[in-house]
Amino acid sequence: MKFEDFNFKPKLANAIRQAGFREPSPVQKEAIPIVLDGKDIVAQAHTGTGKTAAFGLPILQMMECKGEVEALVIVPTRELATQVSDELFRFGKNLGVRTATVYGGSSYNRQISHISNAGIVVATPGRLLDLLKKRMIDINPSFVVLDEADEMLDMGFLDDIKEIFTYLPTSRQTLLFSATMPPQIKDLAREILYEPEFVTITKSETTNKDIKQIYFVVKESQRDEALMRLLDLKNPSKAIIFCRMKREVDRLSDFLQAQGYSARGLHGDMEQRERESVIKEFKRGKLELLVATDVAARGLDVTGVTHVFNYHIPFDSESYVHRIGRTGRAGKSGEAISIVTPEEFNALKKIQKDVGSSLESMVIPSSEDQMPEQKETLVNKIKNQAIKEEAVDVYEVLEAEYDSKDIALKAISLLFSELPSNEQIGLNRDEIDRLFDAYEEEKRDKKRSKGRGRGRNQNTKRRSNNSRRRNGHR
Repeated sequence: MKFEDFNFKPKLANAIRQAGFREPSPVQKEAIPIVLDGKDIVAQAHTGTGKTAAFGLPILQMMECKGEVEALVIVPTRELATQVSDELFRFGKNLGVRTATVYGGSSYNRQISHISNAGIVVATPGRLLDLLKKRMIDINPSFVVLDEADEMLDMGFLDDIKEIFTYLPTSRQTLLFSATMPPQIKDLAREILYEPEFVTITKSETTNKDIKQIYFVVKESQRDEALMRLLDLKNPSKAIIFCRMKREVDRLSDFLQAQGYSARGLHGDMEQRERESVIKEFKRGKLELLVATDVAARGLDVTGVTHVFNYHIPFDSESYVHRIGRTGRAGKSGEAISIVTPEEFNALKKIQKDVGSSLESMVIPSSEDQMPEQKETLVNKIKNQAIKEEAVDVYEVLEAEYDSKDIALKAISLLFSELPSNEQIGLNRDEIDRLFDAYEEEKRDKKRSKGRGRGRNQNTKRRSNNSRRRNGHR
């Protein structure tokens, strides 16, 4: 199935192509037709499955673009609000649809001003309820989305959500997305949705089981050294190295070229002709390493990618899924390797929870540990090395002073001397175990504080939603 099969309006279809989307993910394939039919939906799907496009594209298709707020998306955190808003803007900008992001800690006046000019509002529950209760905004969205409903439950926002819906029109289309379905979320769905359709995407459909996912914890200053040693260890025939920033792509591709690797960068600021040239070289196997940003690699279809390296982990789980999906294709196995710092450890564990995959922690081996593989690599390199004319000249100079065996041993020793130092790179097993302990303790602390948060506002009065079900709710 292709996105063209949904028959989106031309400007929206063009935005989808520009974003590099070709084939819908399982949740998009299931949810989009239901939303386009005007039905309420409960979708159980993890972050990283393409949820934003699953609700955003059909909403943009149906919006009338009449200069007022037509869609409201409620999310648990300001980070997710920004991410969702950016993606919806990217899809809707050709249609003239503006988005407004609403969360605590930012100026009321600025947010109210943005809402007055927006077609879509993406908001966290606390600030949104505050604006509604103070009558600072008056919105009547035709579409309301609850994204990551179980996260909002865990953060103590359930009562706020219920109260928010007392301020919303009864005739609306409501879409609820949640990774899990605890009893409270099921009860909420019965209360705020009308005869919803149900879609369930299992964790096994999120990432390819043929992709081995591992990570290494290093100090920030060790990223380049870690990448070099891992490239020596894995010896990929064709790999993509992902960076967050365009300038990082340029710096890292130049660095790898200086180390003798066949590498080139790929990012959005490149001329189309240069971009096509890089992709063609990579597809044909003339490049070992492609250093790319997420946007540049979106939709990149290259066979034979053996490894994906995350030089930095992505900002969100969905990008992680897209990244590692470049390997392990057409029934072949692949390996996804992430380099993380202790400061990024919690973000990595969040990605692991979201995508439901098993990410294995490993320690970067020392040069001494790698010696057997390095010896084998050197043997193969020497066997496959064509003899150059300049080498004959050097040999003839040395032949006057040394015999053939000594010349060969000196040349091989020179190659060994150029191997990486034996310095330990990254955290050892004990240090990583301490990170795990700190992470688990932080989780327990958050759970205790969330438990206290869920007990607040229990006596808040709300209008009954039963009448809404009888009065034109679609």
